[in-house]
Amino acid sequence: MAKGHTITIEQTTVHVRVARGDDVLAESRRPLVLRETGCPVRYYLPEEDVRTDLLKPSETHTYCPFKGTASYWSLPDAQDLVWGYPEPKDEVAQIKGHFCFYDTEVVEA
Repeated sequence: MAKGHTITIEQTTVHVRVARGDDVLAESRRPLVLRETGCPVRYYLPEEDVRTDLLKPSETHTYCPFKGTASYWSLPDAQDLVWGYPEPKDEVAQIKGHFCFYDTEVVEA
């Protein structure tokens, strides 16, 4: 990591949900919580907890010097709604096979 830049990843049992309209796109009680210097806290959800059948791969790819190259997925009415790192850098290998959404709701017990 660059000096002053840190990323921490923690396995949690926080209950998170992602909904769009009446559709629940993802729901998990085992997300990874990723904290990165200068960025909002992000929840990375296991693929098994995401309705991948509703998502279509996007042509969009972005590069993060700390995590690697991200791939994106879309809904018909929401471009690049979710992203993941199919081949993340070794330092963040835990996020492989996980998806991250811009709007994730933490569900109170």
